[in-house]
Amino acid sequence: MSFTIRQLLTAAQTQLISVHGQPANEARIEAQMLMRHALGEVSRAWLIAHDGEAPTEVQARTFADLLQRRLAGEPVAYILGEREFFGLRLAVTPEVLIPRPDTETLVEAALAHIPANQPCRVLDLGTGSGAIAIAIAAQRPQARVTGIDRSEAAAQVASENACRLQLGNADFKVGDWFSAVGDALYEVIVSNPPYIEADDPHLAQGDLRFEPATALASGADGLDDIRHLVRAAPRHIVPGGWLLLEHGYDQAQRVAQLLADAGFVEVASVPDLAGILRVTSGRMAG
Repeated sequence: MSFTIRQLLTAAQTQLISVHGQPANEARIEAQMLMRHALGEVSRAWLIAHDGEAPTEVQARTFADLLQRRLAGEPVAYILGEREFFGLRLAVTPEVLIPRPDTETLVEAALAHIPANQPCRVLDLGTGSGAIAIAIAAQRPQARVTGIDRSEAAAQVASENACRLQLGNADFKVGDWFSAVGDALYEVIVSNPPYIEADDPHLAQGDLRFEPATALASGADGLDDIRHLVRAAPRHIVPGGWLLLEHGYDQAQRVAQLLADAGFVEVASVPDLAGILRVTSGRMAG
């Protein structure tokens, strides 16, 4: 007996709710994403218009395999091999952190300091998939954006994303934070560094179980990498330039103090979509 797309989606939604305790709407969206992939990347509109049809045996089996991976906990972004960020479709692999909507706050905050119609040198540290660097490069064509990651595999993913999106103003290098840029100076430096406490139990839960640990945890209080960036950044920022850092939900005050202690002025924090202070920035005095 062949099941229709609608029947398969309903059954998948029920399983996702049962296994992961997901809200019904979230489970439905995930099931649709997996089905669209199994059917050959059809649009959501096509899926809805044809949900009374039955997929082929191969398509149904592919969908079942994808669903089992998701039920086992694997993130949808890794299953599909892509994630949308700032309106751009980016390839993602298990070697990179999955771009999240909260990080769009960092991009928006950085864009406020990058002129739209003149050159600007921008550095993205810990670039991962290149999401932040690529979003900035797409929005500011005259900016020159460099992304750095200690993982060669991550830098390769980022480079391929920029190439596929035909962004000639973004390039990527392998290195440990500032080690790859020598004495170069930038008007804007951004980073979404690891900021989770090393013993945080969430690291063993949900999608985080599948993401690279080196991109998530940073010492006992989660601030080891941020401390390093704040200390080292002044040597690479032009006078009047900006450093912008994404951080944890309860770290804004401590990050702001680190910036102030390092000589940054106009230190301020901005909230993410949930109203949580997520990005803290400061201007290099001078």
